[in-house]
Amino acid sequence: MPPPTQATQSTGPALELLVHGVGGTTPQEMLVDPRTVRVTGDATAAIYRRSGDIDAEQHPERYRDRPIPEAYCWSNLTSGNGSRALWLLLLPFMVINLAHWMRPAATGRPRTVRLYGALVRLVALSLTVLLTAAACEVALDLTAWQCAGVAACSDQRSWLGFLSAAQGGWWSQPGRRLALAALVPTALVGLLWYLSNRTWSAYESQRPLTGTVPDDDDSAKTAPAEPLRPALGRPGFWFGRRLVARLRAAHTAAGFLTVTASVAGAAARHDRAAGSSVPAVYGRVIEALLVVGMLVVLWVVCRRGRSERRLDNRLDRAVITYLPGAALTLLVLASVHAAWSRPGWASAGTLPGDITFRVVTLAQGAFVVALAAVAWRLYRRSPEPRTVMRGLGGPSVAMLACALGGVMTGGVAQRVADWLDGPGSPGMGRSAVIDGPPVLLSWQASVIPVLLVLLLLPGVALGVRTYLAARRLEPLVDAEYEERRPDSARTKQIARTRATAALTDSAPGIVGLVSGATLLLGAGAVGGAWASGQVPGLAMDGSSPFVESVAEAAQSTGSWMIGFGFLVFVACGRRAYRDASARRTIGILWDVGTFWPRAAHPFAPPCYAERAVPDLASRMSGWTARTRGRLVISGHSQGSVLAASAVWQLPAGTRRRVALLTYGSPIERLYGRWFPAYFGPAQLHGLHRSVHCWRNLWRATDPIGGEIRLGEESGPEVDRGPLKDPLVYGRTPEHPLPEPVLGHSDYQADPVFAQERAALLERLTPLLPQQADEPRQELREVPGGPPGTAG
Repeated sequence: MPPPTQATQSTGPALELLVHGVGGTTPQEMLVDPRTVRVTGDATAAIYRRSGDIDAEQHPERYRDRPIPEAYCWSNLTSGNGSRALWLLLLPFMVINLAHWMRPAATGRPRTVRLYGALVRLVALSLTVLLTAAACEVALDLTAWQCAGVAACSDQRSWLGFLSAAQGGWWSQPGRRLALAALVPTALVGLLWYLSNRTWSAYESQRPLTGTVPDDDDSAKTAPAEPLRPALGRPGFWFGRRLVARLRAAHTAAGFLTVTASVAGAAARHDRAAGSSVPAVYGRVIEALLVVGMLVVLWVVCRRGRSERRLDNRLDRAVITYLPGAALTLLVLASVHAAWSRPGWASAGTLPGDITFRVVTLAQGAFVVALAAVAWRLYRRSPEPRTVMRGLGGPSVAMLACALGGVMTGGVAQRVADWLDGPGSPGMGRSAVIDGPPVLLSWQASVIPVLLVLLLLPGVALGVRTYLAARRLEPLVDAEYEERRPDSARTKQIARTRATAALTDSAPGIVGLVSGATLLLGAGAVGGAWASGQVPGLAMDGSSPFVESVAEAAQSTGSWMIGFGFLVFVACGRRAYRDASARRTIGILWDVGTFWPRAAHPFAPPCYAERAVPDLASRMSGWTARTRGRLVISGHSQGSVLAASAVWQLPAGTRRRVALLTYGSPIERLYGRWFPAYFGPAQLHGLHRSVHCWRNLWRATDPIGGEIRLGEESGPEVDRGPLKDPLVYGRTPEHPLPEPVLGHSDYQADPVFAQERAALLERLTPLLPQQADEPRQELREVPGGPPGTAG
């Protein structure tokens, strides 16, 4: 740390604002005191102090040698009550939302950036259609159409008796069974709308404190020497109220229209056949309105992206009010049309219209390929070596979202089909009572064992590489600790921890491999299902015995695995609902995955940063304006990302009075590589130049945190590390018990932490009274995106 350039001009108060990382930490743990008091905030997110520090500002003489500690606790934003464990079922929606923010950094390509965002939103829309189609497959096809239409199936389940075709009741006609079963997917879509609307009111509708964010009018007056202001510093970045409301209406309408297609399709096809008692024109009108509705939904999804240059409080009232209502009205009309009496109509085989799964799968593949082309073009415009997969991280993650959606929806269909069919095997024609789900789902399940076999080779290669790296590190560990009689077990432990921590940097290769293999195998599954029209076990009949046995084994194993995978999701959610520790573990996943606003999928878990970042920015602005004191914001792990984002939101005058201390930080190692348009080198250099000072601590044993890698050209060095971990190699008189390898935790236990915090406070020159009256000058925006939109 360079020596301070100016002597301290005031003995005013200094504040250390602590922000915890993933998994959540109690204020008692952060402040190392069981007696804490909430200063501001609520039960969801709040700032705490020790009870003895409540009146610290009135007694600055007590804090001449140390800062006033405050703790910002935000864990309940992601891992609060048990109902949030159900968010685990929304994992594909969360993953596709991440793909939106992974676009490469680019300059001078606003139309290409907007095209990238539109393609991601189309993939997100297909996931909503896929989820609704899976619910229709279970309720309408497998239950109401197939099982209720076959006496051998419905007789075994008394709750299906009133729908059974064999009993000849009022509900026995196929159209009426479909109309009744449509309540299940309709209720699912309504539940998603309700959850999205409730979280929208709690997260996206929370406006930041007036005056904590810069005005666009001020940015026009920026001096030429002012550092660049990135997208995360725009006033409306953490206020996505308008876009989420618009997307929620479109996705809700798409869900209702998907149910309408399943209900109306079968009735319309029957009416067009000879001898139907219902005029075919009614079905054609409903199908025409269905096409118009889907075109309107596509227009709404593609037309507008995010507006970030200002706090956009407007809402598209016509879209929000009328689009879901019109789609629901069309669904009611289709149900009435399907329930019209049609004597002699009997259900046989699978529900007509199962082509939906093929169309959705093909559309997803086409969108992902187009997204990859757009991302590659953006990367070629402004190549950055640290960007993962040469800019293809977003398309790869989008492909994983589609694969997760396929596994979850296919798993539900496979498990329900096996349950309804009893001892039979749906689709195989051997003692099977019902035909089972569409053959495409069986083909997709069959490729899962193939994918796992393909992943064995890179998995073994990574294991061997990690082992060899640990062996190479052993002599370096002994030399670092200068042990005359090193303990081989202790040395191996430290070297193995360091080598394992380096595996994080291999994640892009694994993600790229899985995504590429999934795309190719998925295309093969679609081709096989379309060409044969049969499940793999029957499609390979007549070939060699070996091929037949492999096909049947892949189908049965894949069907079991895909169903088992869905049951694991349900079991984890159920356990998390009852077990607080399991709920906290699942909350770690959301801490990482829900940092970004909902820009692609409105049904994804809500963005906690839209509450946390304004909270932190408001606290820093309010405290510095009121006390004119020094402030160090200290963030660990994901808390460092929140801290940096909050600093970006501050007015320039406030930023110059703030020091940033990060430790175990994934800002560059994860966010800078995967989200280069928002945490790239230009943005991090701008952040370093805009704050008074910044220090980052990291360890080689940390699998998450790492260096910032700004270099000396950005001014005073930011990184300090790698810190020694463990602090002591063996037993010493000062440390008679073995010291643990801390890895990602307990950075405050290292004496270097206190040294660096003290150095930052020493470098912070308190604001003089006359400086407080200077006009604010805001940062200019980083080029690389169209004004007022993020794609």
